[in-house]
Amino acid sequence: MPLLSDADLDRAASVLGVTPDREGSLTRLALSDSGSGRRLAVEVTSTGDTSLVKVYGTEAHLELHDCAGLVTSDELGEVIFFARGGGRVAGLVVEREAACSLYANVSEHLLSADFLTVAPEVAQAAVVLSLSEPLFEGDWTPEG
Repeated sequence: MPLLSDADLDRAASVLGVTPDREGSLTRLALSDSGSGRRLAVEVTSTGDTSLVKVYGTEAHLELHDCAGLVTSDELGEVIFFARGGGRVAGLVVEREAACSLYANVSEHLLSADFLTVAPEVAQAAVVLSLSEPLFEGDWTPEG
């Protein structure tokens, strides 16, 4: 599994509107939203040859192990961290407004499915995680 680079994390920080705080192999992104009162800390650590993404919130702690890459959206103000293995995909979505969502253990087959034909309860996960497809097809670049 590849490590997330400083350039990847700088891009994520830019989309989230924060400054990355680095200490050795740890990069921390602190987010807050005054309107909602939400606060999140996102910590990315290089652990050997993989990256571990942790999200700390007031009421939750989430971890994404073996993170293989990320996709950013300036328009949505989101960063999606992805992991994939054993025919399954997981995605941790971090929003500029200090919100977070986790999609875990989703079948790879859903990513390329016709979203109009999948069960409504899995359609959102399929749509969100389908953004990871280029990461695993060999045609992905950090800027793409």
